[in-house]
Amino acid sequence: MNTIKPLYILLIYLFTIPGCGPQEQQSQQGEVTTSAVERTIKEERKTILFFGNSLTAGYGIDEDEAFPGLIQNKIDSLDLPYKVINGGLSGETSASGINRLEWFLEEEPSIFVLELGGNDGLRGIAVEETRKNLETMIEMVRKKYPDTRILLAGMQIPPNMGREYAANFELMYKEIAVEKNVKLIPFLLEGVGGVRGLNLPDGIHPTEEGHRIVAETVWEYLEPMIN
Repeated sequence: MNTIKPLYILLIYLFTIPGCGPQEQQSQQGEVTTSAVERTIKEERKTILFFGNSLTAGYGIDEDEAFPGLIQNKIDSLDLPYKVINGGLSGETSASGINRLEWFLEEEPSIFVLELGGNDGLRGIAVEETRKNLETMIEMVRKKYPDTRILLAGMQIPPNMGREYAANFELMYKEIAVEKNVKLIPFLLEGVGGVRGLNLPDGIHPTEEGHRIVAETVWEYLEPMIN
């Protein structure tokens, strides 16, 4: 009888101290399970890689306010299993992009958004050279990840280098999209390019409001690829 009484007292103690009762234990187990599920979901999210120049990087504004960050917000609000990686770098040309791409491909992108060439156009680099570089990057992605979906962001430039050059530059993106069978955003800065109030004082880089419009343009073409 003397051995039963201490055991009885111990059981009462265990079920009365905080966190030791059946309900508390069940709650704690539930929290652990939920955390594990959330962690698994995050780890299993597919990657959308935005690879570009200062437009992608969000020059002059917070990176979270640039269109890739806004796309991530959109994805999160819809509870879609994707994470966005911003691979933008100010001043990037199509040639320098080739040298940088291999490192970013370690992220194993499910969707690859290529936004380069604008700086080439502003510098008057031969259109054929830019075309070659963009096609090389598309081939690099496909060689490493044949199932990756590719979205090419088209660009237009002012006629500073001559109207013929500007026309050939714009046409280049359309031709690449057809020849390489990739999806195309005809003009990334649709409704933003050339609009003073939607760009920073340099007249080239969008403001936060401008990036919101760009994000909507990108989403129009990106959403069908996600779904």
